[in-house]
Amino acid sequence: MDRNLALEFVRVTEAGAVAAAEWMGRGDKNAADQAAVDAMRERFNTIDFAGEIVIGEGEKDMAPQLYVGEKVGQGSGPMLDIAIDPLECTDSVANGVPNAISVIATGATGSLFRAPDMYMDKISCGPAAKGTIDLRKTATENVRAVAERLGKQVSEMVVVMLDRPRHEELKKELRASGARVRLISDGDVAGAIAPCLPESGIDLLINTGASAEAVLAAVAIKCLGGDFQARLAPKDDKQKEVLRQMGIVDASKILTLEDLAKGDDLTFTATGVIDGPLLRGVRYADGYGTTYSVVMRVKSGTVRFLETRHRLK
Repeated sequence: MDRNLALEFVRVTEAGAVAAAEWMGRGDKNAADQAAVDAMRERFNTIDFAGEIVIGEGEKDMAPQLYVGEKVGQGSGPMLDIAIDPLECTDSVANGVPNAISVIATGATGSLFRAPDMYMDKISCGPAAKGTIDLRKTATENVRAVAERLGKQVSEMVVVMLDRPRHEELKKELRASGARVRLISDGDVAGAIAPCLPESGIDLLINTGASAEAVLAAVAIKCLGGDFQARLAPKDDKQKEVLRQMGIVDASKILTLEDLAKGDDLTFTATGVIDGPLLRGVRYADGYGTTYSVVMRVKSGTVRFLETRHRLK
């Protein structure tokens, strides 16, 4: 993928972040999400490429724009798969709490796992602990294995997870092991990436979250040299039937980075909406909005952090 094209996508996430940030704290998550969708789609269609949304806002009958299967771009140039979350953490923006981003992952056609709309069990760690995590083991076993590799005591380990009732037993187990638990209200894309960032203070993500976010996070973690595993978690027979129709016969299979994001022709782009462990949020002053973004290319291993001032209308 051309490096200039990768930088074009940051203009898309910047547009989404600026549009969504205007709704921060107003209590209307749907309006914030729609603002990001509208701004990103408009910007997408100025770029010379042929993209298809493989992970987006939902099926066509549920999402009028950026739906799964929608074509974006001007229709010429490279053909790419697009995974997108115009506003990860809509509740965070509505309520004015931390950790919201606008995010895109791209790859060559067929490279991104077409994740069904359901939960996945997830675990991620940074480069120094790569190869130690295993979803088939207990959370306690994983914490101990990573702690040993990092040269830490278990009591020094910090595990991040979504603050959800479904994680009560997991939380109790981790605390009983001696580890510390950091809860986040939303946003396990940034949560999964955080162990790859030494300054985050997070050693592991262990939780169950949406499948789309697993694919988005996998691209960034692959670029940063970390490790990640996921496993589909269908909640009922209807979701199991969806998997059968997709040709997925073993829902318990452990999905690795390569399963979720094949090859190295991959990019990850995100812009902060509200401050989080990955990026600062949008700042406003003197008629300008300032955004903070990251652009990653797996092929080259480059990670660029960008600060951009936008003159507001």
